[in-house]
Amino acid sequence: MISQDTNLPELWSLIGTATWETAYMVAITVAIGGVLGLGVGLALYATRAGGLFANRVAFTLLNLVVNFFRPIPFVIFIATVQPLARLVVGIGIGNKAIIFAMTLAAMFGIGRIVEQNLVTVDSGVIEAARSMGASRLRILTTVVVPEALGPLILGYTFAFVAIVDMSAIAGAIGAGGLGNFALQYGYRQFDTVVTWTVVLIIVAFVQVGQFLGNTAARRVLRR
Repeated sequence: MISQDTNLPELWSLIGTATWETAYMVAITVAIGGVLGLGVGLALYATRAGGLFANRVAFTLLNLVVNFFRPIPFVIFIATVQPLARLVVGIGIGNKAIIFAMTLAAMFGIGRIVEQNLVTVDSGVIEAARSMGASRLRILTTVVVPEALGPLILGYTFAFVAIVDMSAIAGAIGAGGLGNFALQYGYRQFDTVVTWTVVLIIVAFVQVGQFLGNTAARRVLRR
């Protein structure tokens, strides 16, 4: 049902603000969560049995933490980390708190993606680097990661789509962005024009990110 008072042009400035908020939340989450997730993934890979820095205790603890938080539905995860958000960013609701929660969730998810892609690297390449006297840290950073770069890019592209999804969910519980805009001006006003406008913008976000990720991965894999 389309409301009788729908006037989309009057909402363009609000849509622009909501789009900027979503882009801002997603960009910060991808940047910080991506770096932290890379660190977690490298640690999982390096400390696993037979890894470059094999450490059973460290791997077990880190694996337990990742497995504990990663399956939690994001809407519940936000409530779970709200006390920690208050401690770190000074507030438990709003965009800052949501970005904090999104970053933590992305870190655990990306960490597992990174680990799963790194374990596919041919052990022969690692042994060749060892035979030439390369240190374990150098092998990890200059051999293992470059060898898995193509799949890693695809993994990060998948994570980007998931983060866009998280930003939309966050709109239902106090954050700004397109999710909040769609609920406030679309769903609650029974206005399908507004709702579908937001859907198309989110789809455009995802399509651009997927295209860039696929293109970058393809170029890397052809080298």
